[in-house]
Amino acid sequence: MPRPLRVAIVGAGPAGIYAADALLKSETASEPGVSIDLFERMPAPFGLIRYGVAPDHPRIKGIVKALHQVLDKPQIRLFGNVDYPRDIDLDDLRAFYDAIVFSTGATADRALDIPGIELDGSYGAADFVSWYDGHPDVPRTWPLEAEKVAVLGVGNVALDVARVLAKTADELLPTEIPANVHEGLKANKALEVHVFGRRGPAQAKFSPMELRELDHSPSIEVIVNPEDIDYDEGSIAARRSEKQTDMVAKTLENWAIRDEGDRPHKLFLHFFESPTEILGEDGRVVGLRTERTELDGTGNVKGTGKFTDWDLGAVYRAVGYLSDELPKLPWDIKSGTVPDEGGRVIQESGEHLQSTYVTGWIRRGPVGLIGHTKGDANEAIANLLADHAEGRLQTPISPTPEAVEEFLGERGIRYTTWDGWYKLDAAEKALGEPHGRERVKIVERAEMLDASEA
Repeated sequence: MPRPLRVAIVGAGPAGIYAADALLKSETASEPGVSIDLFERMPAPFGLIRYGVAPDHPRIKGIVKALHQVLDKPQIRLFGNVDYPRDIDLDDLRAFYDAIVFSTGATADRALDIPGIELDGSYGAADFVSWYDGHPDVPRTWPLEAEKVAVLGVGNVALDVARVLAKTADELLPTEIPANVHEGLKANKALEVHVFGRRGPAQAKFSPMELRELDHSPSIEVIVNPEDIDYDEGSIAARRSEKQTDMVAKTLENWAIRDEGDRPHKLFLHFFESPTEILGEDGRVVGLRTERTELDGTGNVKGTGKFTDWDLGAVYRAVGYLSDELPKLPWDIKSGTVPDEGGRVIQESGEHLQSTYVTGWIRRGPVGLIGHTKGDANEAIANLLADHAEGRLQTPISPTPEAVEEFLGERGIRYTTWDGWYKLDAAEKALGEPHGRERVKIVERAEMLDASEA
């Protein structure tokens, strides 16, 4: 009697769940069907949405509702708190599954090679995001002594970091932030936040809605220098060809011409300032040096040789995320991705690594919005199913669902399940209810596991 197609997905964030959804919607999902196991190193699912999106973005977190409906399907199981490759590696997975899809995303900070980057007070944005999102594997405190802070980068992560630094703790209290984060932000001394981009308004990578949200806070005065509003032929072409680019530019133009208000926290958006050095004294950050740039006609910029030293006490680099290398898979060290063709993992020989696929940021790098990973997932799964139809997938030794549970049990791995997520979800909501909050996120891994098993 034919058995279901068994697929393992490593990473239960949006990319992995979209891949599972694509499998369920395929013709293969009919008899004999598909059986999907998602492995997630965190005790809870949802990846980037739970641990990479600012807590004051309920609109984006609403995506969880759609992902929830996918994970509710009976063909899907969740194995949380299971780390690849520590708890289960590629050879182990091959014993249980016809195919393996990696969707592990990107969680580390990309390096920025300028002098002073190692100084005390120089931070990666990803580390700060992990702290304020209550990631269980990071410290519970964060130093927030600087009154003037720099954020390097002009993407949505830079906006998130700048906004959280500029807002008051009580503004964020109605969100799901843990108690330790609220206490930490209450001690935040930042009065000025300076966001630096080396190119112009037409090259900023903000999404229009996230940019406009900066101005919604009653405590944040957003300031743009009129001298930073400049366009060349390449910039004008970019605005004409991309509606979002034009919307961002128009918002910045409007802010540049208005009078400065009296909100207590100032958030400056600087363009045409390329960071060249983080300035230090006694091992600590005391400033930032930037070189003024100018457009070259194509939308790119060149240096002018004019430098400015900014008096600052901390610097956050938000210049991109980087994926962790996955053992036993080929790796492109330059892009920080797994080489692929259409989601099929490609070895140095140019051959497809049998039954092995990638989707999301581990495949194409940390670019685009959350929903953009749907296209990646659809393409990778389409090729997986084509390989299945043509008999190119491997044959697992132990394809029964019970074999995986036995394996994890024999290794003494304390894993969480989808039912466990419902229990953790209820526990977090119960913590929030007395305070009129939707939830209060549980931070400690052990407490998450206890709540999931309650």
